[in-house]
Amino acid sequence: MNKSVRIGLLALLPLSAAALVAASAPRALLPAMGGLWEVSQRADGHGAQRVCVPSPVLLAQYEHRNGRCTRTVIRDSGSQAEITYTCADGGFGQSKVTLLTPRTMRIDTQGISGNLPFHYQLHARRIGDCAR
Repeated sequence: MNKSVRIGLLALLPLSAAALVAASAPRALLPAMGGLWEVSQRADGHGAQRVCVPSPVLLAQYEHRNGRCTRTVIRDSGSQAEITYTCADGGFGQSKVTLLTPRTMRIDTQGISGNLPFHYQLHARRIGDCAR
């Protein structure tokens, strides 16, 4: 490989990395930020759990939030994104995430976890930055 081809390929590396990051976060969720989120099955926030996530797209795999999963955005339109994911432990799911405001989301999720089906709706509210 000649020097100019190597330089050209090296110049594409940052662009490729940026494209991968952008591809993993649907446009619909770009106004939201990672941080500390309260997640509840009730819209009033009763019984909420606090979770720290670097990106709000990870809330789409809430059932498998501690798993090693790969995500695929199958629909990204307006304020809604539909995401499927598959995890290393065999679990998988599909979630429809609706961004209500940059700090609130509704997540309809279903799939298989621990060889059992799940299906529920979550309400997530960003409450601040994660503790350091």
